[in-house]
Amino acid sequence: MSTFVGVLVSDPWLQSQFTQVELRSLKSKYIVAQRQTGKLTVKDLPPLMLKLKGLKDETSADEIAATLSESYPDDSQEIEFEVFLKEYLNLQGKSAAKKGSSGAKNSSSFLKATTTTLLHHINESEKSSYVAHINSFLGEDAFLKKYLPMDPNSNDLFNLIRDGVLLCKLINVAVPGTIDERAINTKRVLNPWERNENHTLCLNSAKAIGCTVVNIGTQDLVEGRPHLILGLISQIIKIQLLADLNLKKTPQLVELMDDDNKDLEELMALAPDKMLLKWMNHHLKKAGYQKTVTNFSTDVKDGEAYAYLLKALAPEVSSESTIDVKDPSERAKMVIEQAEKLDCKRYLTPKDIVEGSPNLNLAFVAQIFQHRNGFTTDNKQIKITQASTPDDVVISREERSFRMWINSLGIATYVNNLFEDVKNGWVLLEVLDKVSPGCVKWKQASKPPIKMPFRKVENCNQVINIGRELNFSLVNLAGNDIVQGNKKLILAYLWQLMRFNILQLLKNLRCQSQGKEITDADILNWANSKVSSAGRSSQIESFKDKSIATGIFFLELLSAVESRVVNWKVVTKGEEEEDRKLNATYIISVARKLGCSVFLLPEDIMEVNQKMIMTLTASIMYYSLQKQQCSDTKSQSEERNLHKTPSCSSLDDASSLAESVSNLDLEDDATSRAPLESGDAGSTIEVTSNSTVDDATSNGKDATGE
Repeated sequence: MSTFVGVLVSDPWLQSQFTQVELRSLKSKYIVAQRQTGKLTVKDLPPLMLKLKGLKDETSADEIAATLSESYPDDSQEIEFEVFLKEYLNLQGKSAAKKGSSGAKNSSSFLKATTTTLLHHINESEKSSYVAHINSFLGEDAFLKKYLPMDPNSNDLFNLIRDGVLLCKLINVAVPGTIDERAINTKRVLNPWERNENHTLCLNSAKAIGCTVVNIGTQDLVEGRPHLILGLISQIIKIQLLADLNLKKTPQLVELMDDDNKDLEELMALAPDKMLLKWMNHHLKKAGYQKTVTNFSTDVKDGEAYAYLLKALAPEVSSESTIDVKDPSERAKMVIEQAEKLDCKRYLTPKDIVEGSPNLNLAFVAQIFQHRNGFTTDNKQIKITQASTPDDVVISREERSFRMWINSLGIATYVNNLFEDVKNGWVLLEVLDKVSPGCVKWKQASKPPIKMPFRKVENCNQVINIGRELNFSLVNLAGNDIVQGNKKLILAYLWQLMRFNILQLLKNLRCQSQGKEITDADILNWANSKVSSAGRSSQIESFKDKSIATGIFFLELLSAVESRVVNWKVVTKGEEEEDRKLNATYIISVARKLGCSVFLLPEDIMEVNQKMIMTLTASIMYYSLQKQQCSDTKSQSEERNLHKTPSCSSLDDASSLAESVSNLDLEDDATSRAPLESGDAGSTIEVTSNSTVDDATSNGKDATGE
């Protein structure tokens, strides 16, 4: 029996969005449709898409055709398999947006899903605003200044995006230090590999700062697809503008709460945009404004709320006549002029206010907050806030890492404050269902908002029970501990969940290991062996080996996996703390550049955080095995082609695959998604040409959208 390799896709991100069962089924449907007409074109897609899970009964052929026509005006254009997969994901996203999502009460509205991305709509005002932002913040960048400023009325933005440098630099503006710029390829002319590395670094770094990058791949950035690029830029800029809207960065936000602790907990759990609304209403109430602003669109269209806000915060630049003006456009113009006197950047026009552009109005209010928040500096109140927020550095770092990891999975709920947002159990159930599809009994779960406390306990009890089924060590951990927000126990559970996920990914790549469970020791031995085979001398005894702090071992490991990726001229010996930090920062960026989704910080390497070191090593191992698998598949394909007659085609070869899975439908893959039984968490599946495997999905993304 020959070993089954599976359906491989050239774009690693696209490959990660589907299980092997789904890829084989989709490949089968694609080939069958292709054989009927000789080639699959844009006009052939609507009836085919309607048969697929997530679109059946959710949309119509006309709606699908209309969406496709935006990207493909010529309906006779031939569609390759990978394009077919991308359009399937995009249509799923649009269908989900149409249905609407009802996440948790405080789920962030701008990071959970990018409607700009899903609906293929390009807002020219937003584009102009983002171009102005980039010109302002990156105009003096040593590399980019020869390309800036960009003309907002041209396609300069989409053209400049193509080499990947601009987005990497913009991420560093939003969250300084995220990307080590020594890892960015900045030659004048980049080859396709170097461009792809920059885009991979960008997307993995965007996930690491909290962006939702579901349905965006490196090829989309290379092609400069406007709707996807604007959606990503929008998220990055908003993260920058709202960075101070939390109690850690702005302790004075405690003034927004009442005196009881319950209100403090709710305040800590607020998403940044919700915090901004609360701040705005706090000052509007003081100024005598009678209404409550609930959004950055319809509630601010008349400009009246802005007039009152500036009256409360900056009476020296505001005027009573602004409130008395009857024409909304005239009032909007006056408001913008007054805000500019506070040095607020012009993110919007009077027309954007009157039309209720939510993204641009949010940016406008965020600018006012940054320049004039109207808070006092009462030290007593600040001390109360600091005493009520996590002060343990390690816990804070791990909370951030797990939060970013969860948000990268593409679940419906966006997590803003880990310890607060998991208390009802719903987020953890979503994560469990993503990493081990089918394990959650949704009929027994309660969806937020949850008013009855015992319902939260029921959700959390199911979380604990599933953990036991997956062989987690849960001594002294009960559902009520999660409800009560026990930080150490929550982190312990999440660590095991993240570890389970990466081990599942590795297990499914190493199907040739004939049932042998992959352990931490296997990962450690692989890393040491890889470094040794490359002629390097570094070795580590465990994931808490103190020598890891210098960074040399990981740099040698990364170089062994991809020799050209490490620039040894910028590597230090790691003897001094500053040198160790430089190396650690470089390691993380190089790993992301290769394609590793990692969420640790440089301090985790410098201080040798055993958990984060293990996940970093496993992520590098996963990339290396993926690379080897693709190489082996290519070699096997070339070897098979040597034995083919000239009349044989790749379609003939693929048709046998289509026939072997012709009865397989995406609606009927429940058996492949059966949850792991107790005791099977570490087993490895042996896959032959006569068997079917449901590979674990990278980052938990499921093509069915469930």
